[in-house]
Amino acid sequence: MSEPLSAPLDIGFDYTRSLGPVLSRFASGLREGRVLGVRGSDGRVHVPPVEHDPETAAALDDFVEVGTTGTVVSWTWMPDPVEGQPLAHPFAWALIRLDGADTPLLHAVDAGTPGEMATGMRVRVRWAAERGGGIRDIACFEPGDAPAQPTGTAGSEAVSMLTTPINLGYQHSASPEESRYLRGLAEGRMLGQRCPVCAKVYIPPRGACPTDGVPTEQEVELPDTGIVTTFCIVNVPFLGQRIKPPYVAAYVLLDGADIAFLHLVLGCEASEVRMGMRVRAAWKPREQWGHTLENIDHFEPTGQPDAPFESYAHHL
Repeated sequence: MSEPLSAPLDIGFDYTRSLGPVLSRFASGLREGRVLGVRGSDGRVHVPPVEHDPETAAALDDFVEVGTTGTVVSWTWMPDPVEGQPLAHPFAWALIRLDGADTPLLHAVDAGTPGEMATGMRVRVRWAAERGGGIRDIACFEPGDAPAQPTGTAGSEAVSMLTTPINLGYQHSASPEESRYLRGLAEGRMLGQRCPVCAKVYIPPRGACPTDGVPTEQEVELPDTGIVTTFCIVNVPFLGQRIKPPYVAAYVLLDGADIAFLHLVLGCEASEVRMGMRVRAAWKPREQWGHTLENIDHFEPTGQPDAPFESYAHHL
């Protein structure tokens, strides 16, 4: 038996959010080299500021400027930083209570070694050279009790929107069933598995039938033709989009399969795509194939008559 396939996977996107009046004041203050908190009904000063009182749920707007120095409340050492973290060398994640605040702020402390970190130690803000990016305007904290003056550039308008890159990298190990399916794709074959009890054919294979809970050990090779069950027309452009809208993302039910999978339908006007349309896989050139469903560039109409609704109604 072949070894299961394994490969690194990286998922990333830019998350853009509007800040609202409270966090906008906080972010704008950081850009100016100031840290703002907000006072609650019990007199406590919250940093970062919260929009609503934790005790009464009332909206808060009593902003208070706190210090840029503070005390480490607790910490943990980060010996192997990952991409996107505040520092590229080992550092500490710490909860820091700034002078004048009653709640701690989570941030990085550039302490050099774990032996130089301690609960109760005094730290100060190290400002980023370019500011206007929210909490990252604080590059990190560093040991010290004298406030550091911000340097570099800062914008002029209020910070109302922030864009944050989100990334997740991990090693994915495919199951034996998924590995056979992916190896089949590398050969231009569509491999599914059949449940011995209900006879449903699953592609991609699942290893076990979700209906009967038994292993799906019988391998089935399916054609690369099928029908469109449901679909949507993508009209809205977004960052990283590879196809100019409008285009169609559709669930394609291969002939002989009992579960549809999502893919592109091209080769015709988006307005012409419909439920029941017969489609065929358009494969990329063989030299571009790998262990992936992306070997199929898209599906396109075959020109055959549409499948009757009754033939796929229970697959919607």
